[in-house]
Amino acid sequence: MCNIFDVAKYILDVNGGSISTMKLQKLCYYSQAWGLVWNNKIPLFEQDFQAWRDGPVNKELFDLHKGKFVISSNDIPNDVLENRLTEQQISFVNKVIEFYGDKSGAWLSELTHLERPWIEARTNANVKDGEYCEAIITKDSMHSYYSSL
Repeated sequence: MCNIFDVAKYILDVNGGSISTMKLQKLCYYSQAWGLVWNNKIPLFEQDFQAWRDGPVNKELFDLHKGKFVISSNDIPNDVLENRLTEQQISFVNKVIEFYGDKSGAWLSELTHLERPWIEARTNANVKDGEYCEAIITKDSMHSYYSSL
């Protein structure tokens, strides 16, 4: 199985090598969400997303780019990669990039704030708008919501 770093590096390579960290987080999130729908609940990668103030964030990926506004594919070290993206997984990520790739990180963040998985994770954690939150956005909630669209 691939990991989130494989997906992030692939997204960065397809997008010319660098994008904002917020946009990368959201494209990874949507890759996971739609991958769950298109692949019968099988995750693209095991890592989870938390319902942070600015939308879904994967903590491991965040730790890699912490303090940066823009990240490039060179910022992802080879030792964190599994290098196991299948052709099917690549097609899933390409569809996400095709649909969401021209949007800004801020726009994608605002979109996630309108969607049930992020809202439910924060509501269940009893977190108010603007507050810090580490609640996990479950893969089941992602699959349930995005498969209903």
